[in-house]
Amino acid sequence: MAGDSETHLKGREENGHTIRQPFLIGVSGGTASGKSSVCGKIMELLGQNKIDHHQRQVVILSQDSFYKELTPEQKSKALKGQFNFDHPDAFDSELIMKTLHDILQGKTVHIPVYDFVAHSRKDEFVTLYPADVVLFEGILMFYSQEIRELFQLKLFVDTDPDTRLSRRVLRDISERGRELEQVLTQYITFVKPAFEEFCLPTKKYADVIIPRGADNLVAINLIVQHIQDILNGGVTKRQNDLINGHGTPRQRRTSESSRPH
Repeated sequence: MAGDSETHLKGREENGHTIRQPFLIGVSGGTASGKSSVCGKIMELLGQNKIDHHQRQVVILSQDSFYKELTPEQKSKALKGQFNFDHPDAFDSELIMKTLHDILQGKTVHIPVYDFVAHSRKDEFVTLYPADVVLFEGILMFYSQEIRELFQLKLFVDTDPDTRLSRRVLRDISERGRELEQVLTQYITFVKPAFEEFCLPTKKYADVIIPRGADNLVAINLIVQHIQDILNGGVTKRQNDLINGHGTPRQRRTSESSRPH
């Protein structure tokens, strides 16, 4: 499978031990294409969803958590369905970069919680503990070259437009309290044009394209196997150990031996 597993073995020295960097996987695709469902299915098949957050080896991040704070004027437009949340400028790319760099350094990070009804960040955050593999999903994960180049594996969830629209309508009405007319107007005015201009062109950067999203168990199982290889060290790790003249796994910091989440 595409993606540089060997990058996962690179790390930094701390107290004489090599601290391995996490393996970053970007997951992109259009609105309601099934990005979250694919990530959730991967977690389920790996058994990570049954593990305490502090102990998880695989974790999920969403680009939706990183929407910028809106000005009063922008919030007024948003409440009327007249703000473009699918444009690259709607996201706090600087915070995304800082968060990813902190994750690569093995730090515990705090992720904002976004209120989609009020269109603002809540006065709370989610704590993300160090993990071996990080799945970061979002419609524009591959748009910024600076962010895109941090991912060792890039997945694109490819679902037909009619399915995506129907899912978005149901979600926005049931979960976000929107009216049908507002949802459709926003889709035609902002969502569809933004997908065609900003999201779809990034499909070419994907290492793996997943048609039909979470229903494509063949593709998902291949990705799960790849992640299991990473968690177990994989072929590249064994090769790396031989190059370094030893056959045992590199030491990891005691406090991270369980790889929280």
